[in-house]
Amino acid sequence: MSNLWRTKPLSQLLSESDETSDGLKKTLSSASLVALGIGAIIGAGLFSITGLAAANYAGPGIMISFIIAAIGCAFAGLCYAEFASMIPVAGSAYTYSYATMGEFIAWIIGWDLVLEYAVGAATVASSWSGYLGKFFSSFGVSLPNNLMMTPFDSYIVDGVAHTGLINLPAVFIVSIMSLILIKGTSESAFVNTLIVILKVSIVIIFIVVGWKYVKAENLTPLIPENTGKFGEYGWSGIIRAAAVVFFAYIGFDAVSTAAQETKDPKKSMPIGIMGSLLICTVLYIIFAYVMVGVVNYKAFTAGGGGDHLAPVAIAIEAMGSVVNGTMVPAYPWLNTTIILAILLGYSSVILVMLMGQSRVFYSMSKDGLLPKVFSEVHAKFRTPYKSNLFFLVFVSLFAAFVPGRVVGEMTSIGTLFAFILVCVGVLVLRKTQPDAPRAFRTPLVPLIPVLGVLVCLGMMVFLPFDTWIRLVCWMMIGLDVYLYRGIKNSILGKQNNTTDDPKNYSVTAISGIFLVVLLAVLAYLHHQNAEVDDSGLIMFSIGMLIVHTILYGYYFFKYKK
Repeated sequence: MSNLWRTKPLSQLLSESDETSDGLKKTLSSASLVALGIGAIIGAGLFSITGLAAANYAGPGIMISFIIAAIGCAFAGLCYAEFASMIPVAGSAYTYSYATMGEFIAWIIGWDLVLEYAVGAATVASSWSGYLGKFFSSFGVSLPNNLMMTPFDSYIVDGVAHTGLINLPAVFIVSIMSLILIKGTSESAFVNTLIVILKVSIVIIFIVVGWKYVKAENLTPLIPENTGKFGEYGWSGIIRAAAVVFFAYIGFDAVSTAAQETKDPKKSMPIGIMGSLLICTVLYIIFAYVMVGVVNYKAFTAGGGGDHLAPVAIAIEAMGSVVNGTMVPAYPWLNTTIILAILLGYSSVILVMLMGQSRVFYSMSKDGLLPKVFSEVHAKFRTPYKSNLFFLVFVSLFAAFVPGRVVGEMTSIGTLFAFILVCVGVLVLRKTQPDAPRAFRTPLVPLIPVLGVLVCLGMMVFLPFDTWIRLVCWMMIGLDVYLYRGIKNSILGKQNNTTDDPKNYSVTAISGIFLVVLLAVLAYLHHQNAEVDDSGLIMFSIGMLIVHTILYGYYFFKYKK
């Protein structure tokens, strides 16, 4: 058997989780993990997606949509909890795939997680910059537009269009969060906990203040009648809104990347994953109840476009009394407070995403699939500091010069793909190693994992073609790295003397050829259905097709037996 499908023994994984002088330091408790999960989940999505999904799809039934989305996340979360309790090693879905489906699948998912963590952090940092500008403007201070936008973004002054130079605030927040991570996991968790306390407090203030302004007529009917078009109100609208607000839950899986730095991972990991998911679900539902109860859901259509704060601002403006026929808000200061909550929310999301990314690359480096620099631990802080520095630069450059809108949906598709493989992994491990000790067992197997796969796959199917194209291109680049470096440097392959097995290269090349065909089909479909100019993406796709047809063809015929 080639090392592509050889799994990493559980005994070896568990031995790696033991704390050593040159390994990661175990400092995290159950409470710290719950805070990390909340820190990753609650971002600006709560303040923007809720109003827009209610206005366009679900009406007051947005509360039901949050419950449906939470159930979908819970399917994946229960699978993550089983793995994290039995394999308490850094690396999350990458490590779990290595233990169940072999090195090749593990490489694919490890490479895919870059989309969720590093690209996700860059995307969030780009948005953080915009909200920082809003925060300063509320005090009458205007920050230079050209230093808050990438060269691909533009703004208008006195009727003249200008382009940005660099998104400096995005670089600033990524750098600060990375330096905190280098200082230590316990320090990072402490900072995250403080941020979580502050932003959850602001969410609770909004709920408490707005509760007395909730009107029954705004909540009736709970599920508005369908307009005759699929997805516009009715139950189809509820489900479509669930798919939209699902992305407000992304982040709870990042808890599992800290398994190797947890004091009692078998007990704490399930608590951290499911606890953070449960707390956020309750807050989301109550927040949605107040938002759509204070003002009619149709008013939130005014929050469309680029101003993501608008839905909350509309609700806050309705919290007051009518004076001379005009609504006078009782709490106008809440708008600035909400901006502060968004800034704090984004900061903690960036912190946890950067931590998750460095831990995934730490594990991949320990397995020989990436250079050793990613697994070098600081002698004093006991953190993978060189990995943190690398992603400080990589994510900062990405956030500084690449518009966030280009990669936002890549984060979602990468996350959903990871969820699917973790759910499949539980099924595989229950079959191949049924007697392995499990501190936490996913209930109702195979039902829960199968439902997790179906829900996540359904979400992926409804994403645009261009998002799929970027995912396939990113996976092709990952196969290039694996062909050039990963196969011959694999620790597991060296242990089993399989690094020179021609099957490793031929199977990888065949997988690459499949991606080439898939990219050609997706590019054609996207071109046929594109409503805007897609020439740039099509030209890039054609270039990828030509180069990789030659590359994978070369490897296939060279190592074909």
